[in-house]
Amino acid sequence: MMIVIQRCSLFNIYYKTPRPHLIILSTFFHSQISVSPEMDSKPSQITHDFPPFFRVHNTGHVERYIEHDFVPPSHDPLTGVNSRDVVVVPENNVSARIFLPKTTGGDSKLPLLIYIHGGAFSIESAFSSTYHNYAVSLASESRSVVVSIEYRLAPEHPIPACYDDSYAVVKWLDSHSRPGNGPDPWINEYADFERVYLAGDSAGANIAHNMVIRAKNNPEHGPNFKFAGLILIHPFFGIGKPDKLWNYICPDTTGSDDPRLNPTADPDLLSKLDCERVLVCVSERDFLRKRGLNFYQELKKSEWKGVI
Repeated sequence: MMIVIQRCSLFNIYYKTPRPHLIILSTFFHSQISVSPEMDSKPSQITHDFPPFFRVHNTGHVERYIEHDFVPPSHDPLTGVNSRDVVVVPENNVSARIFLPKTTGGDSKLPLLIYIHGGAFSIESAFSSTYHNYAVSLASESRSVVVSIEYRLAPEHPIPACYDDSYAVVKWLDSHSRPGNGPDPWINEYADFERVYLAGDSAGANIAHNMVIRAKNNPEHGPNFKFAGLILIHPFFGIGKPDKLWNYICPDTTGSDDPRLNPTADPDLLSKLDCERVLVCVSERDFLRKRGLNFYQELKKSEWKGVI
């Protein structure tokens, strides 16, 4: 299935395309961000500049145009959703925020939704009010246990750091699906590993897609569970053209047909998508619209046997 919506995208600013009204999937998805009024360097000291995301000084210092806020895990009185943070890989500061919807004593197991935030691989956080509030709404409306992944950002941590960190969380979750269960009591008690879904927006959608591909390509070291579905919200994919931002934050890229950026360049890769269903959402005037449409069309034409 494909859904077309309108949204205001940072890519619309970056690529100077028109900005529509802000109409998002959830009314909770409102960005609480601050834009630096003054940048602390002269233009001659900047070696790389990718507005509105970041620029790099000749000293190597990375300066972001947009800084996100931070909200702690909490109990949401409006929905009854509780949240808590877990550290998955301490040495790399890889963590996640778990959201548990309001439950009753007789509740059965709940679907498990793994969410990966967007932001051009270089901004935002699972702990910002933008993504915290959105995950609260997802947990409440879908009656799911939501796990929102906090991964390391580029360019300080070039790709594939975001993929490796996210897969580490997938593997950590998988430890709860095996005999003896894992370290988190909420996941042990409430998560149904027969109903595991991956979702993400923009760069997060790209990472979510990569997680499903990794699981298929590494059967011996992949998760014990199978993904029931993949939800791609205005995904950041390539379309066969050079992308300066990607080339900078992914030093080992093979170019515009790098399968991590442009999965449609390899039909065999599409056919290996290891999930039963895919939902693609694109935005009417968003720069990424053509990329999402291209992925949707190519996946439909591929030999993949799932439902899109």
